[in-house]
Amino acid sequence: NAARFEPDIQMSDIPPSDVTNLFTKKEEDNGLQVLQHRLAELDSEHRDLDEVISRLSEGGVSDQLRIQRLKKRKLNLKDEITRLHAKLLPDIIA
Repeated sequence: NAARFEPDIQMSDIPPSDVTNLFTKKEEDNGLQVLQHRLAELDSEHRDLDEVISRLSEGGVSDQLRIQRLKKRKLNLKDEITRLHAKLLPDIIA
C-alpha cells in the first residue's frame, strides 16, 4: 500500500492573494515560456495566412471560398493571440 500524502493545510485555508506563492518561480517561468512559445507560433501562422490570402487575392482567378476560409482561420488565430496576450500582460489599472 502506498502512503497517501495529506497536506497540513487546505487550499481553502490560503487567502486568494497567497495562492500564487504556492508555485515555484521555475514552474511560473516554465508556464510563461509555454505561453510565449505558443504566441510566437500563432503570430507566425497569422503572418503566413496573411501572405497566402494576399497572393490568392492578387491572382487572376481566385477561389473565393478558399480565401473566405483562410480569412476565418486568420480571424480565429487573432482571437487566440489576443487571449494569450491578455494572459501574459494582465490589465493594469491606472
